[in-house]
Amino acid sequence: MPIRIPDSLPAHAILESENIFVMTEHRAMHQDIRPLNVLILNLMPTKIVTETQLLRKLSNTPLQIHVEFLQTASYTSKHADPSHMAQFYCTFDQIKDRRYDGMIITGAPLDYVPCEKTAYWDEVCEIMEWTKTHVHCTFHLCWGAYAGLYYHYGVEKLDLDRKLFGVFPHEIRKKTSPLFRGFDDIFMAPHSRATDVRLSDVEAIPELEVMAVTEGGSLAIAKTKDSRQFFVTCHTEYDADTLSQEYFRDMEKGLTTVDLPKNYFPNDDPTQPPRVTWRSAGQLLYSNWLNFYVYQSTPYDVEEIH
Repeated sequence: MPIRIPDSLPAHAILESENIFVMTEHRAMHQDIRPLNVLILNLMPTKIVTETQLLRKLSNTPLQIHVEFLQTASYTSKHADPSHMAQFYCTFDQIKDRRYDGMIITGAPLDYVPCEKTAYWDEVCEIMEWTKTHVHCTFHLCWGAYAGLYYHYGVEKLDLDRKLFGVFPHEIRKKTSPLFRGFDDIFMAPHSRATDVRLSDVEAIPELEVMAVTEGGSLAIAKTKDSRQFFVTCHTEYDADTLSQEYFRDMEKGLTTVDLPKNYFPNDDPTQPPRVTWRSAGQLLYSNWLNFYVYQSTPYDVEEIH
């Protein structure tokens, strides 16, 4: 079954070219199926790229999914096309009285910025508080994960001396969890962050359980024991060239602290095309989240979410 998005969203043509079934609003209205309502708070400056990456991962499911995009009202992105934002994005005031089956809060380029110093921190806190009663299951991604852990549980985020940059093996701590159905015991996933948390701080929270860690013991995935909130620091939604674009961009800026992304370029040779080793894990992660933690337990009447 397809994802349901506006006909003119730029991701529409890209996904159709990849043989991903995207349903028009008109066709969806004539199906007697209640779609899952998924809201995406997109905090990334590269709006269209992030939209396409997430929609691609949400598409591989037999469920019909109605996706909406949310932007902050307290901060206007300097890199986003205003017409694109006006056409495809809403603000919190416009949707705060509605309820959603699932929500994704994305990452943001905020390494070394304390949460309280973030321009839209108060608004994001209001949205995260609202998710407790208006969203059945929330997926916090990268900076969104650190923001969520800090806001909901007081887990302090830490600055790394060197950015964790590349594609890393991950150990699954909860192998019988439906979240990892179809996974190998070790899975690969990209990271691009100079932020972390102490694993022991997360493990000390009774309401949380650690689901997966990186090869070096850094938190990769945690969730609440009631499965209403997920915190994911790895980027399984990344395209093949996402890390290379970041690497070459930083090299062109003359940054002296740029590391070659690990386990990414064949033979660590940046002249060679990157080899993707995380695509299947990413598809499974998002599909399993939707199927087992949103669809299987959300009320049929979305208004019953609380």
